[in-house]
Amino acid sequence: MSEAAGRLEPPLIDIAGWPAHPLLYEINTWPWLRELSAASGARITLADVPQSELERIAALGFDGVWLMGVWERSPRSRAIASSLPDLVAEYARVLPDFTAADVVGSPYAVHRYTVDGTLGGSEALAVLRARLRQVGLRLVLDFVPNHLAIDHPWVSEHPHRFVQAGADRLASEPQNYFRRESAGVPRIFAHGRDPHYSGWTDTVQLDYRREETRVALRELLAAIADHCDGVRCDMAMLVLRDVFVPTWGGEFEPPTADFWSDAIRNVKTTHPAFVVVGEVYWDLDYRLQQLGFDYTYDKRLYDRLLGGSADSPRDHLRAGIEFQRRLTRFIENHDEPRAAAAFGPERSRAAAVLALTVPGMRLVHEGQIEGQRLKVPVQLGRRPAEPSDPVMQAHYERLLRALSEPVFHQGAWRLLEPRAAGTGEAYRAFIAHQWTLGDARRLVVVNYSANQAQCFVPLEWPGLPGSSWQLRDLLGAASYQRWGDDLQAPGLYLDMPPYSYHLFDIRAS
Repeated sequence: MSEAAGRLEPPLIDIAGWPAHPLLYEINTWPWLRELSAASGARITLADVPQSELERIAALGFDGVWLMGVWERSPRSRAIASSLPDLVAEYARVLPDFTAADVVGSPYAVHRYTVDGTLGGSEALAVLRARLRQVGLRLVLDFVPNHLAIDHPWVSEHPHRFVQAGADRLASEPQNYFRRESAGVPRIFAHGRDPHYSGWTDTVQLDYRREETRVALRELLAAIADHCDGVRCDMAMLVLRDVFVPTWGGEFEPPTADFWSDAIRNVKTTHPAFVVVGEVYWDLDYRLQQLGFDYTYDKRLYDRLLGGSADSPRDHLRAGIEFQRRLTRFIENHDEPRAAAAFGPERSRAAAVLALTVPGMRLVHEGQIEGQRLKVPVQLGRRPAEPSDPVMQAHYERLLRALSEPVFHQGAWRLLEPRAAGTGEAYRAFIAHQWTLGDARRLVVVNYSANQAQCFVPLEWPGLPGSSWQLRDLLGAASYQRWGDDLQAPGLYLDMPPYSYHLFDIRAS
């Protein structure tokens, strides 16, 4: 690991590669350990996570856990997070009894890439990784390529790795720049930012125009890869040349340089099973896939599901399978509102069936299964206790149990086209697709509307005609026996209530 970034313990042997369509569980590490500590009556570090907790996560069918926020928090970020009125108001809304000790700073203002001592440090992470492997779980950690904490040691030791400007820029954009003395020289640095918004004032912007910076970050990514099975790359599109240069001016050295293709190729040389997941927006997901990302955020599916109509997400699912199988699907993560609050409980269950059964990586956020409704600021190390929604929890447990079958991880997928059953366009409320793997066949159908609706769903696979088939719903009580010729044409007839769903196991009877 590069200087000033900290050092981790020697890596363990890699476990088997990821399945083609993995299921990932995002955990907000700091509050998670605090809650485990409160439950046990003793301090729990990463090394001490109860075995029952690891087995609980594994039993739900997850392939990996993303421990969000393990890296050392910045003292300066903590101070800034405690002083911003809007953030403080949000802390009070979500956690009315919060104290200064609850504000731990942003996990995306990394002070050093070493595991925070409050969580047990790097040795504790190594212990936890070994224990995760024992229950069949892989480990994903954060990589924040665009910026570092405002007080990162590189600011003093390697100031040229950051974007700098003149006094006139500080005067005209005080929200985007700050003054700091480095090696006895006063300098003006840029805050890390998205070009559509003001700077993140607890960060400093890395300068990807400089080869020295790109090499240092490439080495940092390679060092992180020694100690986990994948990374989730924060705001990955910001360091693309055609995003970075319009934001900051100048040109890359050399002009054809590209950080991601070089860095990912480098890390895959020594860790071929290592998974790189990109948080990406602005329709740049395909571009990042072409540069080597294994999976990229599918914000379009999220937005289209949130929009309410079935037409838009169904159109999105018509994209080519090579693109879709490398998308990360979700209806909730730490950046978005809680799904139960944003969609409503009933629609969120239907949206989850869709998002978690289509191709690609499926991401589930801690608390989503239990139907939690409060979005907690990432700067807090403690969160309020929320009662579980038993209906939501039972739904997710059934869904995840169904998803644990190999057909959803390694099978062949096809989008189906529901057809009208009578007059009108009620059939447009349906989204349907199928999975096959050997003799395993699954059919997923969702009425993604607020109205009762009917349709025919023509099924497509060899050997369907001439036999009788049993359809058993893995998410409910429905069970049908149908003749294969009818399933093929006109198709399976369905009359379904609003935001209802079926996940059928289909077998020859």
